[in-house]
Amino acid sequence: MSFTPNFSPSTSLAGKTAIVTGGANGIGLEVIRKYHASGANVVIADLPSAQPAAERAIRSLGDDDAPPRAMFVPVNITDWDAVNAMFASAIDKFGRVDIVVANAGIMESREFFNFQTDEAGRLIEDESSSRVIDVNLKGTMNSNYVFHEPFSLKHAVFYMKQNPPDEDGWRGSVVLVSSTSGYFGGTEVVSYVSSKHGVIGLLRSSHGPAQRLGIRVNGVAPFITPTFITQGYSELWKEEGLPTNTPADVATGIVHMSLDKEMLGKCCLVAGGRYRELERPLVDASSAWIGEEMFSAFLKAGAFFRNLGGYPLPGQRALTIENNVINSVQ
Repeated sequence: MSFTPNFSPSTSLAGKTAIVTGGANGIGLEVIRKYHASGANVVIADLPSAQPAAERAIRSLGDDDAPPRAMFVPVNITDWDAVNAMFASAIDKFGRVDIVVANAGIMESREFFNFQTDEAGRLIEDESSSRVIDVNLKGTMNSNYVFHEPFSLKHAVFYMKQNPPDEDGWRGSVVLVSSTSGYFGGTEVVSYVSSKHGVIGLLRSSHGPAQRLGIRVNGVAPFITPTFITQGYSELWKEEGLPTNTPADVATGIVHMSLDKEMLGKCCLVAGGRYRELERPLVDASSAWIGEEMFSAFLKAGAFFRNLGGYPLPGQRALTIENNVINSVQ
């Protein structure tokens, strides 16, 4: 379903606080500008190396308020304690967090099937691919050995559920930035596509539990947008007349999804400045996709687990790690 974002600069966000990861440049910076222009307190969360860019961004906001409504927090979003500190800094300065935009993202610099071996001929891990998963998925996810937990999202829900509810009962809003690569794999950029599919899976599985705590979770899936990721082909793309976003186009979609209280577990495609919600049409087409019989079975399965109060989780299996090998203890 296509729609026109209803966010406008006249929207008042006075007293609200928004954290944007990857907020020092590009799409993240445009999101920061839109929130700040509407009166929100803004937290630019980015790598320590982004501090000069973040400081320039804050100056460009013309923040003459006393106290200022913008701050930079250096953070590695794959570091659990660093993200704890980021939220603590935001709350210490502004009192609460109302909106989190999980925007940080990178792409691998080498092909996935780039086989490098050591002296013994054994395959070496490609850290470029691993880093993409760390930032794009665990930049919603944190890892300690093999145990993974929802990351920016989990922190956001933890702190937002402590907010008093608004007039509609909501305590906060989270937007996960995926990509059209979260729905399609045609580019064959293996790690990036996998990570962005993972973000869509996180959206689908987390929005229900988050809603029960008073937090809305939605997503945005931008089509090609000129950033450092696309710099190798962006001019050729334009010459072909293909639809291209501006960072401001994507930022408009992000801000809309964060503020529209009708959006619950939805994802907004942004393509050439056009906006379309993707999740509802997929549900509506499911019976044609998998067949009426299987679709009916899936609906019954969903009702089954809801009647149980949720999926019954198995007990944790004891694991040992010896010589970098994970063993299950029976």
